[in-house]
Amino acid sequence: MPKTKTAEKSARSSVRKAERNKGIRSLTKSSVTRAEKLVSSKKGEDASEAVTAAISSLDRAAKKKVIHPNTAARKKSRLMKKYNASRKKA
Repeated sequence: MPKTKTAEKSARSSVRKAERNKGIRSLTKSSVTRAEKLVSSKKGEDASEAVTAAISSLDRAAKKKVIHPNTAARKKSRLMKKYNASRKKA
């Protein structure tokens, strides 16, 4: 339990921020998962659109400080690596 007034306020604030960030994080995860599934199933045009949407979602989450910018960059890099490999094979 928080002992001071500022600690109480900080606890309330962190609950509000966590609630606000949950939707953004969930949307980002589901868009990345959808893109990865389409890339692995080798559906070219659909995969391209999904990858673009996932990258945009990751950038938006990083901009809003929901995820760390380096995490977003790492996930984008790995997603593009999978996408480019699937295009090369097809």
